[in-house]
Amino acid sequence: MKFHYLPIYALSIALCVSFYLGYLPPIVSLIFIIASLLTYLIYAKDKRAAQKNEWRVSESTLHIYSLCFGWPGAIVAQQKLRHKSKKQSFRLTFMFTVLINIAFVVGMHTNEGSTLLKKYTSELKVYVTKSVDNHHVSKAVSFLLSAHNENYLYYESPTRYIREG
Repeated sequence: MKFHYLPIYALSIALCVSFYLGYLPPIVSLIFIIASLLTYLIYAKDKRAAQKNEWRVSESTLHIYSLCFGWPGAIVAQQKLRHKSKKQSFRLTFMFTVLINIAFVVGMHTNEGSTLLKKYTSELKVYVTKSVDNHHVSKAVSFLLSAHNENYLYYESPTRYIREG
């Protein structure tokens, strides 16, 4: 097991358990996945540019992608591509972005964070269902935002999603 990937394993387990217990809707995991893929691609682009002596992606841009939930993709890129894995100042700032993301996920499990998450996901769900004519898209968005699943009955409390088997 690569210990570099340990934060990614911990995040994956935490998000799955949190979804199972009803604290987070699946959209949170999807955001991490999409942001990680984008971040990995940005790192790959920067690595190619470095090898060809072309225009590079700035370090601040890489950090912004990491900060916007893309840090798991950045860790994979740093290890697989051997890119931005040695420079200590970059690594220190990168670890700070990871800690901010961890604090954000933990914050979503507090009463205030859970209430805000529920408020914004409900507003987004209402907006999408009103503005999108496609029934399948509306149903998918509803699933992602309110954690409804065919195998289980979910209902929403003021602070979290409750799962009944």
